[in-house]
Amino acid sequence: MDATVTVQSVESVGPDTVAVTFDSPDEFDAKPGQFVRLTADVGGESESRFYTVSSPDTDGSFETTVGLDGGEFAASLADLEPGDTVDVSGPFGEDYYEGEPRAVVLAGGPGIGPAVAIAEAALDAGNEAAVVYQSDAPAHTDRLDRVRDRGGSVVVTADDVDDAVTDAVTGVDGETAFVYGFAEFVDDATAALTDAGFDGETKVENFG
Repeated sequence: MDATVTVQSVESVGPDTVAVTFDSPDEFDAKPGQFVRLTADVGGESESRFYTVSSPDTDGSFETTVGLDGGEFAASLADLEPGDTVDVSGPFGEDYYEGEPRAVVLAGGPGIGPAVAIAEAALDAGNEAAVVYQSDAPAHTDRLDRVRDRGGSVVVTADDVDDAVTDAVTGVDGETAFVYGFAEFVDDATAALTDAGFDGETKVENFG
């Protein structure tokens, strides 16, 4: 769908990272792990970028997480104020949370947005969640703490994720791995899943 959405809030959620929350348009139903295309004015020109939904649901509002290393477009989103509007299209993507009984989410860098969304959605549904997050400047630490408090497993590391992935994988029926990040992380994370003996479904979103 295509719509114009209003900004509810812009909040710092970590080093050079903000969460932008928008009003959800009518009939908008994005799942954790899907993404949208945002279109905004940047220096007098209309530009678009894709961002993954980082809220566990889109009832009334939805959130995207924006890294400020994303150039002028990201900076323009960080400068938005409540009441401003942007255009949104979507949702897009097939690799999202669909109620799996155990979600093992491996996130690198900007993959933290969908990671916290999926973990929260899984716990909200009474299911299990584990997050392995590779970053030397982590974002969404408050939400990760709440995932831990609710019984989810969370490992944040600046090093390789091999041991953490091995610990996160249990082999229970329906366990599904979700991998979100740039290409190098995706390759390392999927290799770690293989080394851990994981043979369940793997859903991957490669950010390039």
